[in-house]
Amino acid sequence: MTVAGPPVAPADIETEAQRLGFLAAGVTTLDPNEHAAILDRWLASGQAGTMRYLHRQAAKRKAPGKIVPGAVRAVMVLDNYFQPDPPGAGIRIAKYARGRDYHVELLERLRRLGAWLTERGATVVRPFADDGPVPERELAARAGLGWIGKNTMLIRPGAGSFFFIGAILTDLAVEPTPPFGTDHCGTCTRCIDACPTAAILETRVLDASRCISFLTIEYKKEPPPELAARYQGFAFGCDICNDVCPWNERFAAPSPVAAYLDRGAVPRLDPGFFDRMTETEFADRFGDTPLERPGLAGMRRNFTHAFASLDS
Repeated sequence: MTVAGPPVAPADIETEAQRLGFLAAGVTTLDPNEHAAILDRWLASGQAGTMRYLHRQAAKRKAPGKIVPGAVRAVMVLDNYFQPDPPGAGIRIAKYARGRDYHVELLERLRRLGAWLTERGATVVRPFADDGPVPERELAARAGLGWIGKNTMLIRPGAGSFFFIGAILTDLAVEPTPPFGTDHCGTCTRCIDACPTAAILETRVLDASRCISFLTIEYKKEPPPELAARYQGFAFGCDICNDVCPWNERFAAPSPVAAYLDRGAVPRLDPGFFDRMTETEFADRFGDTPLERPGLAGMRRNFTHAFASLDS
């Protein structure tokens, strides 16, 4: 349904999004996902690992128009989280997880952008910060924000891929921005070659059950020893396939969002750091960070394998 109100152009939305600190913004329809069959095959192959929620969300991921009743558009935003790695040896925490939980930070600013849309006539405004059945990369590419690289990450010319993708589903029938129709990975296979656990099976096919990010965040059991030995020091998440991407090497710039920056809360050379910590202390220090997801027990496990992998 088209909502009456002052005309809103995609450029107006991008201007407001950038004022709120987002890197870029675009608009797309909620037409069915053209990669639906690929998603079905991927889920059937078992490569989603233990992430059963992806199976439960599949129907809506394939048909985004079913996610929010009344919504006809997706306003997609990119939120830069890049920061240089600290010098020297030691365990590593993925760049996006060194500060405040991005779900909270991203959602706060998405709500402010949503309020702006409401002022311009929207009556349906539902933000998503990587917390629902939204095919973010597909929609962002359709909104003209970049292309999906060989490591399955969205890559934006002049920016790279170190960003979160946020979405607002709305009934404000803004003219869609043109999709990003070209692939600029070329013959490069750096991400595939660099993955220490061989999780990128082929171009744009990721076996999540082998991915260091999955094993240190989503997986609740002890990881397979042959994979844990290849963590290359990562105790939460992994940046390797992004770090080696030429688009990041050339264009990634430090995030202007202070909340994402490294708090220095995790010592890089102290194997017993989490072993000495109580649940209360962990909640006080890390309850508002991404490390809360695996919890204290998970971080103890991750530290053990991360430090061991440094000697492998």
